Amino acid sequence: MLAAPIYWVARLIGMSLKLKVEGYEAIEALPGAKIMAGWHGRTFIAATFFRNKGIWTIISQSRDGEMQNRIFTRFGFNTIRGSTGRGGMKALVDCIRLLKEGKSMAFTPDGPRGPTHIVQEGIIFMASKSGAALVPCGVSARKRWVVKTWDSYMVPKPFSEAIMIFGEPIWLDRKAAPEEFERVRKLFEDNMNDLENEAERRMGHSG
Repeated sequence: MLAAPIYWVARLIGMSLKLKVEGYEAIEALPGAKIMAGWHGRTFIAATFFRNKGIWTIISQSRDGEMQNRIFTRFGFNTIRGSTGRGGMKALVDCIRLLKEGKSMAFTPDGPRGPTHIVQEGIIFMASKSGAALVPCGVSARKRWVVKTWDSYMVPKPFSEAIMIFGEPIWLDRKAAPEEFERVRKLFEDNMNDLENEAERRMGHSG
């Protein structure tokens, strides 16, 4: 019952935002699949921006995930259900298959339970096995509410300025050694944090 009203509140706020997007045209022009990633607490603006773009994402099989699934499908996302706790392996296999088919995906690599701002290994494994580009993204809003949750979830206020900054893509070889996996994981994590800090500064926050 909550999914529909939450969607419409989010939709109306999203329509009112003065959103500036940097770097997406270059990412969109890249051949092949892309895995675009932002932190779990910043999905509100990403849902608005990716609306009806045919993007795929993973949503957990929990009760909270069921509500999220209904909201994100209303935004025009294609969803795969699964997480580290339930259905994770099947979701991983499905994601790799879709990426090999050239589909693009959006992820929160610190979700669904955290720790926040730490890239988990699953997204790196997907990139390696599929050959998809890893694309970091930083998001912020000038006027916003920050909910006291594990991910400090950010809800922009109506008519606020907002920004999404897409960074340089990273590729990982299918036969990469374990130490290369960790190097890319840490590089990707650092790039995501740098972009979020830059977005925060652009919106007048400390980062």
